[in-house]
Amino acid sequence: MKTISQLKSMALDQLKGNWYKVVVAALVYLAVTALTGTAGIFSFHIITFLIVGPLTYGFAEYFMKIKRKEPAALENLFDGFKRFIPSFLVCLLVGIFTLLWALLLIVPGIIASISYSQSYYILVDDPNISAMDAIKKSKEMMQGYKGQYFWLILSFIGWAILATLTGGIGYLWLVPYYKTTMVNFYDELKAIKATA
Repeated sequence: MKTISQLKSMALDQLKGNWYKVVVAALVYLAVTALTGTAGIFSFHIITFLIVGPLTYGFAEYFMKIKRKEPAALENLFDGFKRFIPSFLVCLLVGIFTLLWALLLIVPGIIASISYSQSYYILVDDPNISAMDAIKKSKEMMQGYKGQYFWLILSFIGWAILATLTGGIGYLWLVPYYKTTMVNFYDELKAIKATA
């Protein structure tokens, strides 16, 4: 597995020449997900599972295409609705499983969310896999790599603070940087597991 700095450096290289389009994609994604919280707590949960699941699938697919130098269009953000059932179920099941672990303690909840972190990428890569199998495969892939993933997330805290200080505008650049880095992590992990 490449180091955190290598994964982040690769992401910056992959984003060169793509910043305009990825910022627009981040804006659309953040705007739609923010709007899901405008109709009260109960509605938020329903809309989260019905909209955010498929949208998160599309967001993962979009940045996988950016990272892999494949044509990426804004419409790809909505590709999760073409696979509505599995993308909806991943969102629902990961939410339930993480909540159940978090009820025990905060740390088990964090560990669970890290274990399930690769589910959407797996779902995008395998058009025939079920939601539950994608979650199971994510857990298997993350065995032995949860610590590195956790430190990778923490490495963005400084950037998140700076983005917050801009009134949130900085997230339009931070989110693509973060997401592309995470796709690099997934592709590295996938390659490692394929040769194991």
